Amino acid sequence: MLYYLFEYLENCCDFPGAGMFTYVTFRAIFAIISSLIISIWLGKYFIKFLKKRQISETQRDEATDPFNTQKVGVPTMGGIIIIVAILIPCLLIGKIKNVYMILMIVTTVLLGIVGFADDYIKTFKKNKDGLNGWYKVFAQVLLGLIVGLTLRFSPSVVMNEKVETKIENNKEIVVKTPDVKSTRTTIPFIKDNNLNYADIFNFLGEPYKYWAGWIFFVIVTVFVVTAVSNGSNLNDGMDGMAAGNSAIMGVALAVLAYVSSHVVMADYLNIMFIPGSEEVVVFLCAFIGALIGFLWYNSYPAQIFMGDTGSLTIGGIIAVAAVIIHKELLLPIICGVFLWESVSVILQKYYYKMGKRKGIRQRLWKRTPVHDHYRTSLSLVEKLDPGCRVLFKGSSQLYHESKITFRFWIISIMLAAFAILTLKIR
Repeated sequence: MLYYLFEYLENCCDFPGAGMFTYVTFRAIFAIISSLIISIWLGKYFIKFLKKRQISETQRDEATDPFNTQKVGVPTMGGIIIIVAILIPCLLIGKIKNVYMILMIVTTVLLGIVGFADDYIKTFKKNKDGLNGWYKVFAQVLLGLIVGLTLRFSPSVVMNEKVETKIENNKEIVVKTPDVKSTRTTIPFIKDNNLNYADIFNFLGEPYKYWAGWIFFVIVTVFVVTAVSNGSNLNDGMDGMAAGNSAIMGVALAVLAYVSSHVVMADYLNIMFIPGSEEVVVFLCAFIGALIGFLWYNSYPAQIFMGDTGSLTIGGIIAVAAVIIHKELLLPIICGVFLWESVSVILQKYYYKMGKRKGIRQRLWKRTPVHDHYRTSLSLVEKLDPGCRVLFKGSSQLYHESKITFRFWIISIMLAAFAILTLKIR
């Protein structure tokens, strides 16, 4: 809203300072600062509100924590703080008519509603299972379809595979390929690092390979949204874990979105130029600021939990932002922590069922998601599941959740840096 106001003031009145709002760097910095302040300010009063009404986490089993961390009565649904802190700056200084900004806002609101419904059932209905898992999957698939089909049919969604800047007569001239709709995406570690999904279906011939490419793109989008959103949900199990990791991932995606929206940087790095994707930068900066502000209260010992309201939403935001800037194939690197958490749960269930068929009680890790493995003793496994054998016992030393959280943050920082480096490692 402020963006359009100051744009009008600059055009009609040449209002001093109004031109600042035309710079994505100014709006990005404004977004990160304002969202951080809103998150900290709102968090203080929101926690008091929840405590007064005794709206707190009910399903955590403190008996499984070897350090006896007391988390009884800690409020949940803190994801509302994150969502509000993201949306207010974006509505104020974002280009609300921009299709990418609209998609990011729809992602935030839709998954926020689903996560809130899950937390509501857990908290007020005292049902620790929460919302039926199929409803969550339906919402994630629906969001993936909305994003994928919008990117296909919206006339505002175009890209330029090649851009080049030249100096002629002391003026910088941008030479670029025509604006096109494309199913191209970035592949890490390859010199000509673009893959066109349509090329996978060359055997179908024209024009069928084109339509098959878009159908495949929509399917990939649905899978990415579902996988990353669930991975974020699984990662949310320790104070500051999901918020810290997601903020780091947001920084990596913001850098990638910025270079994709900047003609000169796109030329220098030889990557796709995506007009209008600077709004993704503004949104992600609000996302980063909101998460950092939330950590003010969520870091150990947590004064509030984000709940599924937050964890499902931040995973969806990361996934959709990556799809918009055609960097979804970089997500296994950027979201490596989420991926490992998800894989650990899948493998644990498969290994356990495989042993059950043979009449053996067995686990790969002491507990999953894998972050719980490092604070669980073998004696506790024996107590919870008598006679169960553990394949990867690991160190006998148990780690406090704050140490585990910081180490996961460090891993996320390394993966984020590596993902950015892939722009030149090819």
